[in-house]
Amino acid sequence: MLRALSNSIFLLITLVVMTCVIYPLVLWGIGQTIFPFQANGSMVTGPDGKLIGSVLIAQPFTKAEYFQPRPSAASYDASASASSALAPSNYALRDRVARTLGPLVKYRDGKPVGPDIVKWFQQDTYQGQKHIVAQWAVLHSSQALAWVNADPTHQAYVDHWTKLHPANLPPTDLAVVFFQNFSKENPGKFLASVSHANKNGKSEMSVEIVNSGSDIQAIFFDMWRHEYPDADLQTVPGDFVTTSASGLDPHISLENAHFQLDRVAAAWASKLKRDSQTITTEIEAMLQENARAAFAGFAGERFVNVLQLNIELNKHYGAP
Repeated sequence: MLRALSNSIFLLITLVVMTCVIYPLVLWGIGQTIFPFQANGSMVTGPDGKLIGSVLIAQPFTKAEYFQPRPSAASYDASASASSALAPSNYALRDRVARTLGPLVKYRDGKPVGPDIVKWFQQDTYQGQKHIVAQWAVLHSSQALAWVNADPTHQAYVDHWTKLHPANLPPTDLAVVFFQNFSKENPGKFLASVSHANKNGKSEMSVEIVNSGSDIQAIFFDMWRHEYPDADLQTVPGDFVTTSASGLDPHISLENAHFQLDRVAAAWASKLKRDSQTITTEIEAMLQENARAAFAGFAGERFVNVLQLNIELNKHYGAP
């Protein structure tokens, strides 16, 4: 009996040492010697040597000079999983897609749509009625309220207007009334946050009345599309507008990257004061160099890692 017990204890200790000590140490050793990058989370650093993140986890990029990942229903949270669950008939979905496409989408012949949206907007007529901004606020009051709450400068602007026009209205109705009033006083114009340097040389944001720009192209693209349903527009890559259900989606298709190429190249050309076509050719070479496909390139659609691609842009052109 004692011998059987001692053998069982010896076997237990042996298995614990093998499975909980030796086996993990062997795997750790193999990982650190043969696959150190993958074993340590696939972490990457920028040109300045600072840790940026993991190439396995998507990050949001919003500046024009960077490629952008797929929209994320989980707000790029690697620990979360979510779905927008919005039907195609839901205006919240249409509005999100429209705001993404407005400043970027082109006609089939390559001509940008944005300038035509601005020209149509300045005429201030939608479906035969005047005051486009007022109609937008009435038709989509939730989006009008979202604009007010989107930025502290927006809220401050509306608060100032409220003091001059006191009214006991709920927030949603207040946003509608504000835009109705604004539309009548400023036909063919909208509001946008603009960056200025203050007296100390620091950048600060303020709301200004504008009659052109990306905000108008984004917000009113959907209404413009209703006015011109037969406009022959380029096909948009699916992963440019459809949301990912998690933050673990760091890649975009090569087609998606090409769709964003003109915007990225134009932004760098403007910052560096260089020829846009030359920049486009250089970034196209980066895309081809970084493009990958499944099974060592023998199957599936080619894709690029957004984080790695943007790091390459920084290395090549410097941080903006």
